[in-house]
Amino acid sequence: MINLSQKERMLLEDQKSHEDACVKKYTKYAEEANDPALKQMFLNHANKEQEHYNTLNQILNGQLPNITQEQGQQNQQSASQNVMQSFTSESSCSQKDADLCKDLLMTEKYVSSTYNTTIFECRDTNLRQILNHIQKEEQQHGEDIFNYMQSKGMYNVQ
Repeated sequence: MINLSQKERMLLEDQKSHEDACVKKYTKYAEEANDPALKQMFLNHANKEQEHYNTLNQILNGQLPNITQEQGQQNQQSASQNVMQSFTSESSCSQKDADLCKDLLMTEKYVSSTYNTTIFECRDTNLRQILNHIQKEEQQHGEDIFNYMQSKGMYNVQ
């Protein structure tokens, strides 16, 4: 059982609303995307965002879920490898897909940054570790989108 301060509760409620927005965006954009590989990546990320939302609900209800860092990293790595393999297949690249990716990459950058503030404001070490785990997954989502965009010529690093 965890006792949250008013500030921790407020920040966690904000994170929960961000996760809710991510679930909705990824789900909607999966319906709109043209590339089947992009659709699948968006659906995978929507499912992970829903897990984040559920975890935050547990925390706000006073329970600290047991998240195994190693297990989460292995699951995320295999999901990312599957995503990258699907990028190499030939598929059309549309401006709409590029716009969806740009919006979601911007969203992931923002959400990851807000986790940073929330982590530093939490008193409990275990809570910090859980939020850090979620933040790493958010960063992985951003990396997946970045890699997709780069593979399709939508994002050029100079």
